[in-house]
Formats: sequence, structure tokens, C-alpha cells
Amino acid sequence: MAVGTDEKNSQSAVNMDEMPSPVQQQVSKHTNDFRDEPDEKNTSMEDLIRNARLATEKEHNMSLLQGIRLYPKAIGWSVLISTCIVMEGYDVSLINNFYGNSQFNRKYGEPYTTPEGKIDYQVSAPWQAGLSNGAVVGEILGLMINGYLSERFGYRWTVIACLALLTGFVAIFFTAQNVIHLQVAEILCGIPWGVFQTITITYASEVCPVALRGYLTTYINACWGFGQLIGIGAIVGNSWRKDEWAYRIPYALQWIWPVPLSIGIFLAPESPWWQVRHGRLDAAKKSLLRLTSLNRETDFDADETIAMMAHTTALEDKITKGASFLDCFKGVDLRRTEVVCACWAIQNLSGNSFSNYSTYFLQQAGLSEDKAYYFALGQYAINSVGVVGAWTLITLGFGRRTLYISGLAALFLILLVLGFLGLAPDRNAASLATGSILLVWALVYQLTVGTVCYSLVAELSSRRLQIKTVVLGRILYNIVGIVAGVITPYMLNPTAWDWGNYAGFFWAGSCFLCLIYTYFRVPEPAGRTFAELDLLFEQRISARKFASTKVDVFAEHVEGQAIDQYRNQIASSHAVHP
Repeated sequence: MAVGTDEKNSQSAVNMDEMPSPVQQQVSKHTNDFRDEPDEKNTSMEDLIRNARLATEKEHNMSLLQGIRLYPKAIGWSVLISTCIVMEGYDVSLINNFYGNSQFNRKYGEPYTTPEGKIDYQVSAPWQAGLSNGAVVGEILGLMINGYLSERFGYRWTVIACLALLTGFVAIFFTAQNVIHLQVAEILCGIPWGVFQTITITYASEVCPVALRGYLTTYINACWGFGQLIGIGAIVGNSWRKDEWAYRIPYALQWIWPVPLSIGIFLAPESPWWQVRHGRLDAAKKSLLRLTSLNRETDFDADETIAMMAHTTALEDKITKGASFLDCFKGVDLRRTEVVCACWAIQNLSGNSFSNYSTYFLQQAGLSEDKAYYFALGQYAINSVGVVGAWTLITLGFGRRTLYISGLAALFLILLVLGFLGLAPDRNAASLATGSILLVWALVYQLTVGTVCYSLVAELSSRRLQIKTVVLGRILYNIVGIVAGVITPYMLNPTAWDWGNYAGFFWAGSCFLCLIYTYFRVPEPAGRTFAELDLLFEQRISARKFASTKVDVFAEHVEGQAIDQYRNQIASSHAVHP
């Protein structure tokens, strides 16, 4: 419950003179039953509370370097699974930047007459929108399927199955004879990409302590950047070719990833949080030991950490009665779902979808094909390394909420400048300035909104409903992406609206609305354990007061499957060691 003074914060975990919280009132029957149980049950509960409290205190006191020393294996496994996102970033980079590739347009485009009277080829705006959104449609299907598969079969096996499917689907890209074949490939490949979008975030947040959570979840955005950088590099590296291999080779390079990733993920430990939710405490402890390095941090106790997971799981069982998609819209979880969905959507609404067409946009702004690609290459390089700058800001103490608000404010101003450049009479100078401003936009975006979003969505959803909450958020992200993917080609295509730089005004207005929403609705989760975040949401603390409100998660009585499993584990231990 929220505590206003240090005196209250030091009270006993169970204070019978204190007024019960709404959650305590709902479980008063369970509380009375608990008091009537034998001493053995009371003892096991006391063990759990004590161990969970110790683990929580250690996580709060753990520094970044201590976390790295204690969890080096968790970092490695998380980085490995997050690499699956590289494949999605790679393909998004390919399709959006192929629209500026002469050989690709000659194969899949249609002839049109330029203002100079020359015949050129261009993929039409409707097909550009269709191809760019094909993967998004597939991702929505994959997200919905993943909401059930990963909770049923575990994260590892779900990812391995998706990698196997992806190996076959890439063949359609490689052999595509017309734009319809490309559309089919985009939709089918989107299904496993949708699964990767949520599992990578969830796994990263569940295998590491609070001290590392912000870094490993935001690393996923760097994987996006790596994929985009490799994709634009593959296009530029083959741009000298005047045949079909100028675009077939980049498509074929997608076969590099699935096999080595499948082998590595097969060897990886399952998330201990997933195992605790399924009552497998012994397996969770084994996974936790595989994620840590005991010889580096002697005060670590795996039993204490498992007790904290069991306590948090039981607390969420009490707050959230179900674990279906419908439960994401009930009670306090409705607010969590809203904020997670909004954080995802803000990425596209702040101009990200606009920047995805950077090569094509720069060509329409007046740059030559080769210069446009080199500017895009610089943008994707910033996308790759920008996460390091975000890590620096997080290390310096900047909160997620602070970075989101300041980032949106800066992006709004940059988009306005981009729009005003459309008024410049010297189009050659304006096009070069546009390319430079686009690089500044990319840097600010990656330092703030683009990177921090991954940490916010991982931390603001509950453990019990995390997969489904992140799925819903990513679905909204993709829906917004579909809308943006439909209108952006029309904004930029010379055969359609042909807005050019003026598109910056449209996205500046959208970005400003996102800034207002973030200020009033997005809370600060930095430095909080999952149990503390559960209580902050349960008590409906204002987003602007999250950082300053104190909570005592051990003042709540909990029951549930995880608690029963913990009691059984204690009883077995006593039987072996009387």
C-alpha cells in the first residue's frame, strides 16, 4: 500500500491495526483461513515473505556493475533472443528502400512520364502501401497467435518454431516474379516477426534484475537498427548491378539467420518467471542458476529470488483474477493496457513511419539516388548506435517518462523545421538540408522515444498479463503503422499527392498530440520491482506521482498456486533435512 512517511514504511509486513486496502478486503476470507492454518503453514509463509523481502532489497541496492557481474549469462541469452528482431528490421529496410531502387522498380513497377518528359518506372502508390503493410498484417496475426502459444509452450519453443517457418517463407521473396508474390511473402513472413516482437521484450525483462532491465529491453531497438543498417548496406552494396540480382541477393541474405539462432535458442534457459507462473519452481531455480554467475556475487541467493517471483505472481493472482485477453481490459489492468498501447502507437505517430521511407523521401525532396541512399545509410547507422546514447542517459539518472516527454518535444520542433524547408526556393540546398535534418531527427528519436518505448512496455504491464498486454500494444502499433503506411506513399509519391517536405507539418501535429498524452498518462517505472508497480497501479496513483510515491508490497496478504508450490518446496526441504 502507499506509505507517506518513513515511520509507516518501517511497519511490520502484517499490521492488524491498519485499515485494509481494497485488495485486502477482497481476500478477507482467505486471510481468515490463513490465520486458522497450522504453524507449519505460517512458518512457510514467513519464509517466503522474508526471502522475497531480502531479494527485493538486494535488487533495489544492486548497481549496474553488480548486475553485470551477477547476470552475465542472462545478458548473453537475452542478446541472443533479441537478435531475432534484426530480421524484421532488415526486411522493413529492404521493402521501403527498394522503392528508390531502379532495378526493383523496373521489375515490379509501372512506367510513367516524368516532368522532364522521360519514361521511368515506379511501384504505384497503392502497391507501395500494400507491400509495406503486408508484413504488418502478418505481424498482427502472429501477435494474436503468440498470445496463446508462448504461454502454453514457453518462449524458447515458440521462437524456434517461428524460425523454422521463416526459413521457408523467405524462398517466396527470392523467387517472386511479380508484385503479388512479394505481397504474399510479406504477409507470411510477418507472422513469425509478430511473435518475435513480443517474446524478445518479455524474455529480456524477465531474465534480468531491475538494474539491467532498462538496458536489455532497450537493446531490442538496437537490433532494429542493426537490421535496417544491414538491409540498406545490402542494397547499396548491390546497387552497381544492372540485373535482377540487385534485389535478389539482399532477399537471399535473410537465410543467414534462422539456423544459428535456432541452435542458440535451443540451448538457452526458459524464463524463470514463466516457470513460476506454471508452478514449476524447481525448474525456475535451475533456469535462474543458469542465468547467474554465483562466484561473482556471494550475497546472491536463488531461493530468495524465487520467493520474490512467487510472491509477485501470487500478488498479481489476487489483483487480476484471469489471464485472458479480455482481462487486459478489466479493473486496474485497463489502465496498464491503455498506456502500453499508447506508448507503442506513439512511435509511429511521432513520425517514425515517415522516416522509414527516408531514401524515397529524400529522392522526392531532390537528392539523387546514390546520395539518398548514403543519407539513409547514415540514418540507419544512427539507429544502430543511438541506443548506446540512450543507455548513457539512463545511467545518468534520466527516467523513462522524462526521456519520452523531452524526446517528443524535440521531435515536434524538428518536424516543423522539415516542413518549412519545403518553402525554400533553392531546392538543391533545401534537399541537402532536409537530409541533414532527417539525421538529427533520427538521433533524437533513437535517444528517446524509439529506444525507451521498449523499456516502458516491458515494465508497465503485469507479469501475469505481460505477453497479452504487449501483444495488444504491438497490434495497435501495427494498426497505426498500416494507416501511416497507406497515407505516407501518397504524401511522397510524385504520381499521387506529392507533398514532399510539407509532410513534416502533418507529423508535427501528430507528434504534439502525443506529447500532451504522455505528460498526463505515462508514469515513471524506473527503479521499481514488478510487485511495486502492481500496487502503484492497483491504488490508481497519478502518472505524475509514480516516482515519488512509496509502497510496501509486503503489507499485502497473498495466496495462490505459486505460494502452494513454495510451501511444498519448503516441506520437501524439511523432510530431507530434518
